[in-house]
Amino acid sequence: MSALSLRAPAVAGMFYPDDPAVLANSVDAMLAAAESPPLQPKALIVPHAGYIYSGPVAASAYAVLRPLASQIHRVILFGPAHRVPVAGLAVPATTAFATPLGRIKVDSEAIAAATKLPQVAINDSAHADEHSLEVQLPFLQSVLDDFVIAPFVVGGASGNQVAEVMELLWGGPETLIVVSSDLSHYLPYHVAQQVDGATADNIMHKRPLAHYEQACGSAAINGLLESARRRHLEPRLLDQRNSGDTAGDKSRVVGYAAFAFTEEA
Repeated sequence: MSALSLRAPAVAGMFYPDDPAVLANSVDAMLAAAESPPLQPKALIVPHAGYIYSGPVAASAYAVLRPLASQIHRVILFGPAHRVPVAGLAVPATTAFATPLGRIKVDSEAIAAATKLPQVAINDSAHADEHSLEVQLPFLQSVLDDFVIAPFVVGGASGNQVAEVMELLWGGPETLIVVSSDLSHYLPYHVAQQVDGATADNIMHKRPLAHYEQACGSAAINGLLESARRRHLEPRLLDQRNSGDTAGDKSRVVGYAAFAFTEEA
């Protein structure tokens, strides 16, 4: 595989350990400490900060997937653009993403189908340094067996435009949707608790988020909420904390939450 076809890790050694053994042990420890109710989620919302801050919250969602390891073979990832301005949604031309735990193939058929939509374009630069998707990959590698990914960096897209991509690639039980988003940023601890509590209530009632200050991935969350309403998915709050609860001071915190969306019986 040529270097041009591989998206190399950008934040290994910063957001999470770059040593494979240390990384594997760290993720396994977080998964082991997480409560994992018996669910079969179609979609997850998970945070994307450094593992010492948001890893335990993300683990509460990923631990649910362990019994489904042999069932899920495709993960559709949506994360907000932090580094490069993006109009709509950006997909990579690269054919695989790497982490210290190995390589994950990109679902070329899903990418080809998505790029037929006007809001989706190939843009490797949007993916090159983006952490919101990368930090999800070691968790997925730790809980799933054989799977491919379809990664989308979401920029200036509406919830409906994101939902259109989700609906196109919805698939069956072999397909999981993961939305990467933190909640409020740099508020005092108790203010953040109130703001994030209101945001979580919106998500639990499938009400669209009004602005990105509630969640940096609000466009992708709104897309999932739109699909959840259409598809009658039921959300469940798995964990909600902030950096003041995990590894930071309480004067300026970042909020995190994990949700699972399941299909009604």
